[in-house]
Amino acid sequence: MKKQFSILLFFTLSSLLSNAQTQPKTVGPEKGALVIVGGGSMAPELWSRFVELAGGPANANIVIVPTAGEDSSATKAPRETERLQSLGVKNITILHTRDPKVANQESFVAPLKKATGVWFVGGRHWRLTDSYLNTLAHKEFNAVLSRGGVIGGTSAGATIQGSFMVRGDTKGNSIMIGDHTEGLDFIHNVTIDQHVLRRNRQFDLIDVIKARPELLGVGIDEGTAIVVQKNTFEVMGASYVAVYTADQIANNAKYPSGQNSTGGPFFFLGKGQKFDLQTRKVLNQQPPRPNEPAK
Repeated sequence: MKKQFSILLFFTLSSLLSNAQTQPKTVGPEKGALVIVGGGSMAPELWSRFVELAGGPANANIVIVPTAGEDSSATKAPRETERLQSLGVKNITILHTRDPKVANQESFVAPLKKATGVWFVGGRHWRLTDSYLNTLAHKEFNAVLSRGGVIGGTSAGATIQGSFMVRGDTKGNSIMIGDHTEGLDFIHNVTIDQHVLRRNRQFDLIDVIKARPELLGVGIDEGTAIVVQKNTFEVMGASYVAVYTADQIANNAKYPSGQNSTGGPFFFLGKGQKFDLQTRKVLNQQPPRPNEPAK
């Protein structure tokens, strides 16, 4: 009996150790931060948080990447430049190419070596992967995080930050799993959708997670962001973030009151709420609404 127990214990511990070794230590970046915005108009607090994480107005050195945009506007980013300048940021560089061979050149990535922050402009995120995926530029994006910097982006610039890209098909953004699905993977085992409530997209990630149950789905509405540091994200902005897991979809489980449960296959988080990306658990309750007693 003791021998059988010892064998069982050995295999149990071996299994736990194996799982621990295969699970990533962090889902988000080991160092630095991500500011992932769901599109639409951005409140000053979102820009201010990005600049703060980049070292503050006096020290920030920001690289703006407009490559997701159309050719007519991809070489410039006037709105983003003006907004950053209005916050006191003086060191701003525009970085753009359609050619991955150019993205592999030391001269091209030179601005990234000094950057404390990178901002991806919206558009079509497959253009970003065609230009930068697995290039020297991609390596330098990661290096910005390794130095403790910040990577941010809105709309397509949000989805590109995940490991798995939805709406990446060159034929149109209504195709959820298309001909481009590999993101820049700043946040691991995660797929990110944007404009979620504004464009009535809140149900679109369900079939994606059914097909790829290892993924965590994060749907971000307009004017709203998640700020990711290591294994935790915090919600900022005016609207909500929807969270999708295979368990939630399979069980259609109701989350406790206070977590903005839909009573369905996903749930919402609001401003100030935090979420553990590794355990996939909400870390704090939503603050009570006016005239609602605290839980």
